[in-house]
Amino acid sequence: MKIAEMLKKDYVIESLTTSTKKDALRELARVILHDHPQYETETVVKVLLDREKLGSTGIGDGIAIPHGKLAMLDRLVVSFGRSVEGIDFNAMDGRPVHLFFLLLAPENSAGLHLKALAKISRMLKDDGFRRQLIDASTKEEIYRIIEEKDNFC
Repeated sequence: MKIAEMLKKDYVIESLTTSTKKDALRELARVILHDHPQYETETVVKVLLDREKLGSTGIGDGIAIPHGKLAMLDRLVVSFGRSVEGIDFNAMDGRPVHLFFLLLAPENSAGLHLKALAKISRMLKDDGFRRQLIDASTKEEIYRIIEEKDNFC
């Protein structure tokens, strides 16, 4: 499974413009929804917030992996966003989140969905990888860093 195949360069946000959890989810969803106009942004945000009610997807170390399932989505899609300032995401460690991978999956994709979440988590365990993502200067560089890590993880 390759995360880079689910994450287009256009789905990378080098600098999130928001400071709230809900707006971060909205911004991360919008880049994906340009290619999926059948979904309303607010409907997708509601799905993501409903998932957040089960427990924060802010896993600590400045990372969040919000995710949700959508009816009639034909494949897994991923967006990435970075917030240099950090966003309060109710993370498990109580610290702000700087790196976001948003995953949207088809409703019937439990196995694939979980494999993608696990792979993203493995990639993000690497402190050096996280630091590279924070220090990257362009969205193209961020995408390249993710693609390279994806090949070795």
